[in-house]
Amino acid sequence: MSRVLISLLGMMRLRSGPQDLPAGRNLMLALASAYVAGGFLAGNVMNDPDFAPSALLSIGVQFGFITILLNVRGFQARVQQTIAALSGVGLVFGLLSTWLLSMVDVENPQAGLAAAYFGLFFWSLAVDGHIYRHSLSSKMGTGVLIALIIFTINFVLLRALFS
Repeated sequence: MSRVLISLLGMMRLRSGPQDLPAGRNLMLALASAYVAGGFLAGNVMNDPDFAPSALLSIGVQFGFITILLNVRGFQARVQQTIAALSGVGLVFGLLSTWLLSMVDVENPQAGLAAAYFGLFFWSLAVDGHIYRHSLSSKMGTGVLIALIIFTINFVLLRALFS
């Protein structure tokens, strides 16, 4: 388990990639389940009744999009490690985001908290781009572009379905 944590922390520092995780369906399922559970936890903390279905949709779009890309590029063997990597770092970023958002006081402007949240958001995009880069054997710019495309698709879908 320590190897998994070290690999995930390495990915968050842009030092390792999904290929550094142990290959296997069990790890992917465990991390994906934890990622989904983290989404449900965030929904409870934020007291948002639509958070759970929107989190499931977002995760499904992310996993589906990268699975299709990997299959099209002929990298089917990389799907499980990529999903495990996205799940592991997604769980950490989700918990950090939830923690930051739980400190929001709507009556009192908190510029530092807003800056921290946006920093976390951009860091998350960079890490996702880094994972996509490794998974697709592409450049960092391509990985970040894929992360932005997935974010945009999710944003549009969530606004259409939950607004």
